[in-house]
Amino acid sequence: MAGINVKPAAPLWSGRQFHVLPEHSHQHRFLVDLWETVRTETGGRLAITVHAERDGEPAGSHNAPEMLVDGTLEFYTLNGNSIGRLVPSTEVQGVPYAFATSADVHRANDGALGAYLSRECAAKGIIRFQCGLMENGFRQTFMFEHPIRHVDDLAGMKIRTPAAGMIRDVMASLGAEPVVINILDIRKALEERRVNGHENPLIVMHVGGFVELTPFISITRHMWTGFNLIGSKKFWDRLPADVQAIVDANVTKFVAAQRAYTIDMNDRLAGMLTAQGATVTQADTESFRQKLRENGFYERWKERVGSMAWQLLEESVGKVG
Repeated sequence: MAGINVKPAAPLWSGRQFHVLPEHSHQHRFLVDLWETVRTETGGRLAITVHAERDGEPAGSHNAPEMLVDGTLEFYTLNGNSIGRLVPSTEVQGVPYAFATSADVHRANDGALGAYLSRECAAKGIIRFQCGLMENGFRQTFMFEHPIRHVDDLAGMKIRTPAAGMIRDVMASLGAEPVVINILDIRKALEERRVNGHENPLIVMHVGGFVELTPFISITRHMWTGFNLIGSKKFWDRLPADVQAIVDANVTKFVAAQRAYTIDMNDRLAGMLTAQGATVTQADTESFRQKLRENGFYERWKERVGSMAWQLLEESVGKVG
């Protein structure tokens, strides 16, 4: 009858998508657009809401994989080094100086290496989308008082890291003292001078507004990290094939857009941060590589991520170490 508003049917499946960054980050709007498009293309059958900064959940990323496995959360974006506690092979995404460019990273992870990591995740109850690796970028070093020009400048420095095993080991192997601090607490830790500096991609420095706290930026490119779009296999297996296909297609579409945006931002940010008062220095990265070799880093992590993951990495990028 005219004048009667018909409410859309309630979704048949609903859930939450968490990520650790703020709403104004290089991740949030792409996830929002992704899931809004999925909702439209599924006729409202699947509705996923996006929650920045874990929606205030007190637990850190260390328990995120378990939340997906037990079905208490439907989707998350998480770097491979943080997934590594449950699926060790995923830490291969962060092997220092393995990748020359972000294009190298995505070629490997969209290809045979990524397919292997997806199978490893599925065996533990996690869905990893084949083309769902979002860009964050190469990690640089940010200090309060002085730049890092040579690896020896890191000796004894307290550097904030996430809880991820490989990232901590990279800093320790380079001679620094890694201090684990949750990403949401970095600002407070810097203000309180609990650390001498931190390491992250340039875009995280920009999003966090940390330039006034750590104005000495050293281009160390010591490892790459990004955000795997991962989901609960329990939840995923409840979805019919046509809905899964719509999700997968839109993950590929919107992740590609996120990568392009973030790569462009990271390319431009050194100049932008200099204009904001930062001092940008190119570090002697060969001294970093040599220090890692001397401390047995590559042999140690080849064993930890597994021979198959390492083989697939080298088939994509060449000899590592």
